[in-house]
Amino acid sequence: MLDNLTLTDLQIIWFILVGVLFSGYAILDGFDLGTGALQLFIKGDENRRLTLNAVGPVWDGNEVWLITGGGALFPYVYASVFSGFYLAFMLLLLTLIFRAVSIEFRSKQPMKWWRRGWDTTFSISSLLAALLIGVAMGNVTKGIPLDDQGNFTGTFLSLLNPYSVLLGLTTVALFAMHGGIYLLMKTQGSLQEQIKKLLRPCVIIFTVLIILHGAATLLYVPHVAAALHRSPWIYGIAVLAVISITAIWIFIHRNRPGWAFVASCSTMGCMMALFGAAMFPNLLYSMPNPENSLTLVNGSSTRESLVVMTYIAILGVPLVLAYSAAIYWVFRGKVQLNEHSY
Repeated sequence: MLDNLTLTDLQIIWFILVGVLFSGYAILDGFDLGTGALQLFIKGDENRRLTLNAVGPVWDGNEVWLITGGGALFPYVYASVFSGFYLAFMLLLLTLIFRAVSIEFRSKQPMKWWRRGWDTTFSISSLLAALLIGVAMGNVTKGIPLDDQGNFTGTFLSLLNPYSVLLGLTTVALFAMHGGIYLLMKTQGSLQEQIKKLLRPCVIIFTVLIILHGAATLLYVPHVAAALHRSPWIYGIAVLAVISITAIWIFIHRNRPGWAFVASCSTMGCMMALFGAAMFPNLLYSMPNPENSLTLVNGSSTRESLVVMTYIAILGVPLVLAYSAAIYWVFRGKVQLNEHSY
């Protein structure tokens, strides 16, 4: 079935597939990270239990997309990123572990200090996870120092540059907005009113930060600006992103959380598509030595490996999609508490 595909065809297919996997992670795990970021601002123990149970059935399944995307990375990119970002990824792993522990442990004891402590852990770990993901994306966009062997030559502190931190903060605001919209769909009554009040500043902050990030990208990331000049059609994706952000405002104002969530998902999809289109054919851009960049040509597996992985993807990706769809269908509707709830 794949005999007629050239190595270049397979490389492009996997470039797109990896982008789809990470987009799926951003959209799905983004709202439960955002829910965690808002947790400390929710008043009342029962309301906080409701927000936890809104994501309780799906949060661990959402992280499958991160594992799948990381495992599907091109081998040389995997080696460079996971070695260069080792400390950052260890911190990310710790935040994800503490989030899981917080969800499971919070309801084990009834004391206020116990539950307040785990709420704080859940919220802080969610915020840090979103921040670290955004900072990592910012560094990949901006470019990182690589030697001629593709090894990272920077330091952990060099990853905390202004551009990447700005994208990290933008990601926190995006996930908080995304999570707030998801909670609007899943809650009702006084809790929903609380979330409406929290959501407005999230949308405003995200809108401001995404404008600043776009301007910073055009001014301070020359290879992205060059990609836009070479391929003006990329501006079409940016227009779709603007339309999606505008739609979020409109649907929230009209009290249509379902459509607002669709618009939020579209916004995240457009942002990931912009990232991929601006980077192509680079997989990991080297700055200040572009000649050391990892591209589809020098960073991918052999044709034989890509063929095997494609067959695995043909079998595996539909299973992940089916599992995700089934879980969301089973737990659709407004969240309710029962004896099995967190």
